[in-house]
Amino acid sequence: MNKLKIQTDRLELRLIGVADVEVIHRLHSIPETDEFNTLGIPENLEETHKVITPWIEDNNAAEIRNYTFAIQHKTNDEFIGLFGLRLGPKKYNRAEVWYKLHLDYWNKGYATESLKAVLNYGFDVLKLHRIGAGCAVDNIGSAKVMEKVGMMKEGRKRKILPLQSGWSDSFEYAILETDVRN
Repeated sequence: MNKLKIQTDRLELRLIGVADVEVIHRLHSIPETDEFNTLGIPENLEETHKVITPWIEDNNAAEIRNYTFAIQHKTNDEFIGLFGLRLGPKKYNRAEVWYKLHLDYWNKGYATESLKAVLNYGFDVLKLHRIGAGCAVDNIGSAKVMEKVGMMKEGRKRKILPLQSGWSDSFEYAILETDVRN
């Protein structure tokens, strides 16, 4: 098992494992955290297990191309969310990120802190050229997080996200290794 951990002042991001299935299931079962997510609310723990099994397998690969981190608060080891970093084709030297935090931890700077840490890891350790992300156009909180860290809004994809509320447009953000990170 890979022991990779990314540390911040308040948080630790560590690769998920089978032991995380229950906390991930609880996170995925919260309607507010599902509002802008395409995964949907799982019917049961078994469904969550099926979803995260490939993530865990990817985390344990000899060469990780799709990282899925549990975000934990350092003071109490409380699970507060998930963070993903998916590497693209090597030729392009880029990746995409995603994150999902428990609503009890919204508006406290944890998403921004996590995103900064993963961007630093991507650029400083993995030597990536570009990291992108997208969010539903109505997901104002996520858009603000990306803008706070220096990601630039590059465009809008039309009706690409199948949300519970129907098809949603997505704002596309990115940051380059040469851009200023906030």
